[in-house]
Amino acid sequence: MHDAHASRPGETPVPLTASAVLVNKVGLHARPSIKLTQCAKGFTAKIELALAADGPWTDAKSPVKVMRVKAPQGATLHFRVAGPDGKAALAAVLALVHDGFGEV
Repeated sequence: MHDAHASRPGETPVPLTASAVLVNKVGLHARPSIKLTQCAKGFTAKIELALAADGPWTDAKSPVKVMRVKAPQGATLHFRVAGPDGKAALAAVLALVHDGFGEV
């Protein structure tokens, strides 16, 4: 049986995407930005975030770039993840956002 979605050598896998609403009162400020980048750095997958589903995309492993997003409470963070541990990476960053970065 052939999996039409399986990547072949030399092909780039299709990125996984999902979104989550920021629930913590101060949004994506310094502390949540650091928590997000620390989480992202725990995976080999490329993890990006954006405030719109079509970008512009920001490297979620860069604390400075994530802080520049300046997403307020109630904003929707869109994630795009690609790599061998992409499913686990996406689940981890979504859980972090849903949990309010431990600040709620």
